[in-house]
Amino acid sequence: MGLMRQSQLFAKTKKEFLKGAETISHKYLIKGDFIDQLGAGFYSFLPLGFRVYKKIENIIREEMNGLGGQELSLPSLIPKKLWEETGRWESIDPPLFRVKDRHNKEYGLGSTHEEVITDLIRKRIKSFKDLPLAVYQIQNKFRNEMRASGGLLRVREFMMKDMYSFHTSESDLMEFYERVKQAYLIIFKKCGLEVAAVEADSGTIGGELSHEFMLLAGTGEDKVLICSGCGFGVNVEKVGELKKCPQCQGKLEKRNAIESGHAFNLGIKYSREMKANFQDKDGKEKPIIMGCYGIGLGRLMAAIVEVHHDEKGIIWPESAAPFKVHLLQLSQDKKVKTKAEEIYKNLEKRGIEVLYDDRDKTAGEKFADADLIGIPIRLVVSEKTLAKGCMEIKKRDEEKVELVKIDKLLDRFTC
Repeated sequence: MGLMRQSQLFAKTKKEFLKGAETISHKYLIKGDFIDQLGAGFYSFLPLGFRVYKKIENIIREEMNGLGGQELSLPSLIPKKLWEETGRWESIDPPLFRVKDRHNKEYGLGSTHEEVITDLIRKRIKSFKDLPLAVYQIQNKFRNEMRASGGLLRVREFMMKDMYSFHTSESDLMEFYERVKQAYLIIFKKCGLEVAAVEADSGTIGGELSHEFMLLAGTGEDKVLICSGCGFGVNVEKVGELKKCPQCQGKLEKRNAIESGHAFNLGIKYSREMKANFQDKDGKEKPIIMGCYGIGLGRLMAAIVEVHHDEKGIIWPESAAPFKVHLLQLSQDKKVKTKAEEIYKNLEKRGIEVLYDDRDKTAGEKFADADLIGIPIRLVVSEKTLAKGCMEIKKRDEEKVELVKIDKLLDRFTC
């Protein structure tokens, strides 16, 4: 649906910030009614927030499909015996959420899906002719965090895109790994973010090598060392207090950052433990070489807000905005209402996504909500503008307000 009347929108903006909210994204996403906190670390995505989520999802999907990834969906309930094959039933950190069914069988809620995908692959991949292969899903994950914090930045239930790739050789894996890294940088750029790919600790996912995609931000919980000379970066968890850049001997600067994505060279860690093998050209059986690549969608949404905001509210980049245009009707005068309705419908015919503020509220309240919600373009119809045959147009990220003839308005927009 490309348009919506604000009088009917399931959203109630708030006058004050949520008590206890520390990060900018947590404050504004709650205040603007994009999300609702049900409990510590789990949130409902309300219509405004879900529209942003879907925009981000589609950006990610486009790039994953461009890599040749095939989308699938895996269960959240994962049998204990599968986790035990890799030893992660006991060792994974954060620990699993565990449940029992009425037959007393145990399951772990999926925090990640290496075991499930490796089980699928070992049933289906038999020959080098079946490889390489890349599959991905965009699905909910559960992490039993000790402390949920920062709104969508550290949660217990979240949506994640996880891709898994399968190869016959290390060189083939690394070629694909580099392609994924570039695709990730494109995804973040489309979301209005500049991130650094830094070497990282692989944690309980494991593997030979991993890179985190770090958004440099003061509110970030991670600390990274960045070289201003050659661009080298590394998470301090991996190296401790490294003094000089190992690549160019330049000075390293310690920065706070938000982890926005992670890529892992898993090697044969899971295929060896779970006996996922293929036959090479000589008929010899070898373990499949694997990579995995994740992006948390809610965290990415929060990261966008951490970067794109001012003292009045969010400033969504157009690629992730819930609507392209926010149309404000500043009077209940019949002529103003009629003209606003006409503009609303004409924009709809053009395929422009519009939120139409038709509420019986003061101009001040409408402007405050528009700034808070952060839709890229604001259009205002009032008795004053209508007397000139015009309407106001203003970009959310600019101070300049422009008067535009109503009959020329549609020329300013493309779908």
